[in-house]
Amino acid sequence: QMELVESGGGLVQAGGSLRLSCAVSGRTFSGSGMGWFRQAPGKEREFVAATDWNSLNRYYGDSVKGRFTISRDNAKNTVYLQLNNLQSEDTAVYYCARSRYAIITTMVNDYDYWGQGTQVTVSS
Repeated sequence: QMELVESGGGLVQAGGSLRLSCAVSGRTFSGSGMGWFRQAPGKEREFVAATDWNSLNRYYGDSVKGRFTISRDNAKNTVYLQLNNLQSEDTAVYYCARSRYAIITTMVNDYDYWGQGTQVTVSS
């Protein structure tokens, strides 16, 4: 089994920044791709960012490209998401997840372990 715990969410003004962390325990994740998704009330879960197993490749959703950065520290079993220039439309619960694959994937069904989520609220 694997447990993922997100932290770092909160309330921030538009234009501000947050850094989300996802601590992974239970088994090593160093050989797996990792991703971040978000879900706003009444909307489907949306892909935000993903990295492959060794961080050589990263991929972002169009709405966050240039503002968010995903990274990982395999030695610390932790994945990060830096959120810059936040806008009101970024308000959502943010989830980290482990991919079934070592490469980058963007589909929800490609991820088998999920955290409980952390709320990000951006005030305008």
